[in-house]
Amino acid sequence: QVQLVESGGGLVQAGGSLRVSCAASGSTFRINAMGWYRQAPGKQRELVATITGGSRTNYADSVKGRFTISRDNAKNTATVYLQMNSLKPEDTAVYYCNAEDIFSRGAYWGQGTQVTVSS
Repeated sequence: QVQLVESGGGLVQAGGSLRVSCAASGSTFRINAMGWYRQAPGKQRELVATITGGSRTNYADSVKGRFTISRDNAKNTATVYLQMNSLKPEDTAVYYCNAEDIFSRGAYWGQGTQVTVSS
């Protein structure tokens, strides 16, 4: 099993920056890709960005050029970051960390962290 714990959300004004982090622990050898998804009130959860074990990245069009995903891998742990710049009110959502299990093809999810951007 893998546990994901997010941190770093909060309230920021439009145009500001935030960094959210997600620490993975447990059987981290099972993980390949990690990523961030978000869900705004009344909307479906959507992909924000992903990063593979080889550091290949993918971004939603809405965040390209503003958000940067990165990853640190250490023995028995992995941490994924999402640096969010030039934030907009429409970025307001609960941000969820995700990790892909390469054996089961399933996914692990964190508990979510709230990001609120005021106009």
